[in-house]
Amino acid sequence: MLDKLPPIEKIYEAYSAIADNRIILHADHAAVLSSDRSKEYTVAWDGNLYTSDDNATYWQGYAGYPVIAVLMKQEKLPLDRRIASYFAGINWTELNTKYKRNYTKAAAAVLDNLQCSNDEKEQIQTELHCTYEAIKLLDIKVKRSSPRRSKREQQV
Repeated sequence: MLDKLPPIEKIYEAYSAIADNRIILHADHAAVLSSDRSKEYTVAWDGNLYTSDDNATYWQGYAGYPVIAVLMKQEKLPLDRRIASYFAGINWTELNTKYKRNYTKAAAAVLDNLQCSNDEKEQIQTELHCTYEAIKLLDIKVKRSSPRRSKREQQV
């Protein structure tokens, strides 16, 4: 089980990464682009040990959205692609800055602006909680990896 749980709102960011096709899976690692595509994170795994250089995993010690998204793509966490599609094209980098890293407020703003019925919003919330419960039960370890470099720095 995880030592530290992520904020539940990080699941929405993982949905966006999947909906926007910002994840490239390889045999033992994945490249995940940030929502504004200015940074590329590396999630690596060896058995049940996952490492990542995203800010949340590196600085806060919990599975950040890149790790969550990879676990969804690996089918270790539930993924409803229909629900994920609601979160396509969302610039979480901008929102999290606007709301001063208050992930609850950023997610609430996104949910308020979704073009769907209240019933669909309830389904989204239900799926979110199911996924969060699955995260709590995961038998994995998450550690930070080496500091990341932006795509631009990597190309130089």
